[in-house]
Amino acid sequence: MQNQIIERIVALRKEMSEAGLRAVILPRTDAHLSEYISDHWHIVRYLSGFTGSAGTLVVTDKEALLWVDSRYFLQGAQQIEGTGIELMKEGLPDTPSISEYLIEHLSKGDTVGINGLQMSIDETVSLRKRLNSAGIGLNVDFDPIDRIWNDRPSLPSNKIFIHDEKYAGESATSKINRVLADAAAQGAKSYFTSALDEIAWVLNIRSNDVPCNPVATSFLYLSPSGSTLFVDEAKLTPEVIEYLKKSGVDVAPYSSVLPFLKALPENEMVLLAGSRASGAIASALEGHYVNGSSPIAMPKAVKNDVQIEGIHQAHIRDGVAMVRSLMEIQQTVAEGKRLTEMGVADILLKHRSATALYFDLSFESICGFGPHGAIVHYTANKDSDAEIHPGNLLLIDSGANYLDGTTDITRTIAIGNPTADMRHDFTLVMKGHIAIATSIFPEGTRGAQLDALARMPLWKEGKSYLHGTGHGVGHFLNVHEGPQSIRLNDTLAPLTPGMLTSNEPGVYLSDRYGIRCENLVLTIPYEETEFGKFYAFETITLCPFDRELFDTSIMSDSEIEWVNNYHRMVYDRLSPLMDETERTWLANATAPLSK
Repeated sequence: MQNQIIERIVALRKEMSEAGLRAVILPRTDAHLSEYISDHWHIVRYLSGFTGSAGTLVVTDKEALLWVDSRYFLQGAQQIEGTGIELMKEGLPDTPSISEYLIEHLSKGDTVGINGLQMSIDETVSLRKRLNSAGIGLNVDFDPIDRIWNDRPSLPSNKIFIHDEKYAGESATSKINRVLADAAAQGAKSYFTSALDEIAWVLNIRSNDVPCNPVATSFLYLSPSGSTLFVDEAKLTPEVIEYLKKSGVDVAPYSSVLPFLKALPENEMVLLAGSRASGAIASALEGHYVNGSSPIAMPKAVKNDVQIEGIHQAHIRDGVAMVRSLMEIQQTVAEGKRLTEMGVADILLKHRSATALYFDLSFESICGFGPHGAIVHYTANKDSDAEIHPGNLLLIDSGANYLDGTTDITRTIAIGNPTADMRHDFTLVMKGHIAIATSIFPEGTRGAQLDALARMPLWKEGKSYLHGTGHGVGHFLNVHEGPQSIRLNDTLAPLTPGMLTSNEPGVYLSDRYGIRCENLVLTIPYEETEFGKFYAFETITLCPFDRELFDTSIMSDSEIEWVNNYHRMVYDRLSPLMDETERTWLANATAPLSK
């Protein structure tokens, strides 16, 4: 494989040379700036061998480098070994940004290439400004991949289906009107979006074009005088065409989007979200656009009452599937039968797929045993598939998309008797988890202002984790969504009632084990005083934590009480759907902790 990667980089450099480029930037995304992408857009994976969900490959005439965040420091290093590609650990003080690196290693008069569809307006503007300040040019039309990747998969052509309003809680027509009102308030007549999750949400449509993300490959133009969905005709059924027509939406070929935008009247001001629309889209509009904020991001993130009820029901069913999975894992190991990390993923899939309203996994299950648990976004394959045996920790991060909600849960369980260090580290992580779960905060609070609560128990012992503490979660949509998050770097989005966010602190000890404890929490009103409105979190996820991993000697009485109350809720909500054997197991798993 290493030799193939080297040959592909050589082929890319030939294309660069013919285009007069000294460097090219290849983000791991698609023409819709997605985090999760179809096989057609796995360019970084093809050119480097890196399979993570975030990373940027930079190739110069002499070097190749892969920028990844902390989730992929270990995985990235392993996957590019022997390819000649250098790993760049993004976010560390001694790691330059991509633009800093290019300015340092290129010369005045050189040119850098990108595919303008794969970089947002804001990123394109910023990159051009930085490069130009050093006399370096930017070519936004460099797209040689079809010539290098001879057997490149085609764009997805899966059928679109309607997401019933009984699950969505609001009609597409109502959503479109809300979006256009927001666009008008920002000084625009219409709104254009490339974001697949935005299109799915506003039109109440779904597909399965991207693994684990029920979205349809398309672009959407919304206007009071008529809206258009740009999509491959093969994806449409007569029912969907009629549904879209009734919602005031025409259809046009996917490939016609740029000509359509270029043909719009110059006085047609189009709202674009600078972080969600590509530089190529902005260029097509030739300046008659407003670079503003997405009118869909907040309405999509703040779930309505129908969605919230569905989310609760989905998590009850998912909790039962998780308990059955944990029971089977525990029994298989106890009986001495062979079980591997991939086998654990199969168990999770088996129980979830038997659940009502199940559609797909919400992401590829992460099942890391022992040292593999310390690789934050590890995914087992046939070469790495470790056998589960007593003596270490098993980290399971998994979830599903149901028609009425999306789940994302992480549990760390002891296989055999845990060591004192394992119990101590697990309890530190849980102390941070409980601090987030029990936090009370005033209206306008952002996730970055709460993030330290989750880290403080670890920080006090000189430990930490480099990923975020929480991300937004969609409704039968993408498992990662904005605008809110709980992390050290601020996204400036306030935590608002109706938002569903993960709570997932962790700690990772290289070559030993990893620990992460994740529930989803719903922001809810708490109280209103003379000082204003205050909000809190309602924990939605329902599954016991491993009681064997708690060290109650370092827990406060209130922390122990939170665990016991949570476990009581888990039993009360899940047990009615279980048989006697399952209820007995769950009763033991949720028995009260004590000092």
